[in-house]
Amino acid sequence: MFVAFELQIGLEAEVNGLRKDHLAYEEGRILKAQPLLKAYKESKGESNKLYTNKTSAPSSMAEKAEGCNDFKLITAVLEGIFSNCKYQAVGKKAIDGEGTVVIAPERLCLNNKRLNIWAHQDKAVVLDGPFKLDPSQRYSVDSMGLKMATRIYGISVGLFAYFGPYVVQISALFLGYHSEEVSLIRPGVNFLTMESISMLPPKCNGVVLVAWGDPHYKVTWADFKECYYQGMKLVLNQYIES
Repeated sequence: MFVAFELQIGLEAEVNGLRKDHLAYEEGRILKAQPLLKAYKESKGESNKLYTNKTSAPSSMAEKAEGCNDFKLITAVLEGIFSNCKYQAVGKKAIDGEGTVVIAPERLCLNNKRLNIWAHQDKAVVLDGPFKLDPSQRYSVDSMGLKMATRIYGISVGLFAYFGPYVVQISALFLGYHSEEVSLIRPGVNFLTMESISMLPPKCNGVVLVAWGDPHYKVTWADFKECYYQGMKLVLNQYIES
């Protein structure tokens, strides 16, 4: 038995009003995302039937929706297909880091208030970078990892992207009981957000690796960078406006 449904939340009158014009669109999108269900319905000769307790939309409305650019874009995003978007992939950019001088983060972070507080208390440091990027391109993170000489507790490490005079946290991880090889992002998953796509902000011209917290065993940041941190590997997907 095949079952597919879509949950719509809102005022009953508004939902009922919207459904009158979107039934054909909803069924088409669900069937496109569920090929087994579509094949089953076609084998039974039921591809044109809607299993719903609402009245089917007129064919003219469905045809109008099919030709709408918004319809194409929304469908692409919901199905994870971005061929209709204005950016196209042009390759990958690999960045290898080996550490930098001990300096505190200078830019405020827009989405990590704790980092801003700890940087003010001298409990944050730039581990690597900044690495320059071309602001005319768009980037997403394919993978991001770093190596430690041994395990260390009490600190977090994160990848941050430049956004105007600020930085935006892309991913981060608390180094507690982790192995010497640490992954913040792997192809298909960001271990902070659990999302499959990790986009850098528009006009981003740099990325930086930052550590913050209170290292155990009275380890100073200078000791941490010299004795523990052994480099990073960042791979970015590059896009240009088509």
